Amino acid sequence: MSSKLYPTTKFERSLGSARYIIGLDEVGRGAIAGPVAVGAFVVDLHNLDDSKIPEKLQDSKLMTERNREAVYEVLSIWEPGYAVGFIEAEQIDRNGIVWSLAQAAVKALEQLNENPVLREAIGSGEVHLLLDGTHNWLDSVVSRIPVTVRAKADRDCFAVSAAACLAKVTRDRHMVSLADSYRNYGLEGHKGYASATHIEALRKYGPTQIHRVSWLTKILSGE
Repeated sequence: MSSKLYPTTKFERSLGSARYIIGLDEVGRGAIAGPVAVGAFVVDLHNLDDSKIPEKLQDSKLMTERNREAVYEVLSIWEPGYAVGFIEAEQIDRNGIVWSLAQAAVKALEQLNENPVLREAIGSGEVHLLLDGTHNWLDSVVSRIPVTVRAKADRDCFAVSAAACLAKVTRDRHMVSLADSYRNYGLEGHKGYASATHIEALRKYGPTQIHRVSWLTKILSGE
């Protein structure tokens, strides 16, 4: 399979002497309802069998829902582990999306820090963070762990692709679970993004507590 479409561990293995690479990626940044999520997936380079990487894993945006669910079942039991942090709409409205991304990452990393092996590795400098994108939005909250930012890491790097897939499935399931409580909005379909159905419902019924109200000015004004 082409490495242009499927992630490898080549870049992770180039990141110096760190044993553990934690890939991070966000999901839901552009949604207008529901939380933003940051997934954190740990790769132990000393015990990594590349042949066990799920063949269907890609950039989560390129995967079908069925493939994401199948890959999730494999990655969710991968050792040493993973975590997903949420920041809800009210805090996004109050503090902005960059702050919210950083705090969602903090929540995910705090969950991982409950693992004594990872906690010791962080303390001994054996951990390196790999973040998708071009902007280090972790800079304000991470000081003692080195961070590398790489464009297209969600496409090219196993740790980040895995983090994104896990975060996407976790957030999607959360949005589906909210659908019964917000029946008029079709959350099970668009998962909080600005689909035509969602916009129509907002104009008819107005926003709810799970909506990012500060993002809705143009939508609610009919522009």
